[in-house]
Amino acid sequence: MSSKCIRDTVNKVKSKYQESDPFRLAAAMHILVQKMPMGNSPTCCKGFCMTESRKTCIVINCDLPEIIQQIILIHEIGHTVLHQKSMQVKCFHDFELFDGVSQCEYEANCFAADYLLEDEDVLEKLNADMSFFQAASELQVPPELLDFKFRMMKRNGVQIVDSPITANSNFLKDIPTEGIIENY
Repeated sequence: MSSKCIRDTVNKVKSKYQESDPFRLAAAMHILVQKMPMGNSPTCCKGFCMTESRKTCIVINCDLPEIIQQIILIHEIGHTVLHQKSMQVKCFHDFELFDGVSQCEYEANCFAADYLLEDEDVLEKLNADMSFFQAASELQVPPELLDFKFRMMKRNGVQIVDSPITANSNFLKDIPTEGIIENY
């Protein structure tokens, strides 16, 4: 799926629901969100989504910091809007071992980054002479998510420098569960 298609989907969802908060967006989309304790070890399950009988349910690990829960939720919402057909067949995809180059995970990460971060906000931070990592901290996102936003912006014609990191599709699986933003 192209970055243009992902960005168009983000814009359609934003336009239709007029909602920036992932939890309120899920409610508006009639997606059931359940928070369940799944631990906070580095290898814990962060969340997953499934669809059955035309009902979508997203389960989020409530042991994670709230900001990470929001990122996981919008990532899973990305799966629901970008990968509707494959969710019918493969609903527990997030439990599988990630190969680091999963196209579906990559696309859901791009969706999450583009949905949560406005181009103008990113450019404002960078134009304020902040480092990439300072900008991520100010925007309250992991640097990996900002890297995905950089990729989306570059592919859509925005002239910005390269990100100093290259995040893998599985970055949410491996994200630290404590001190998330402060450590960057």
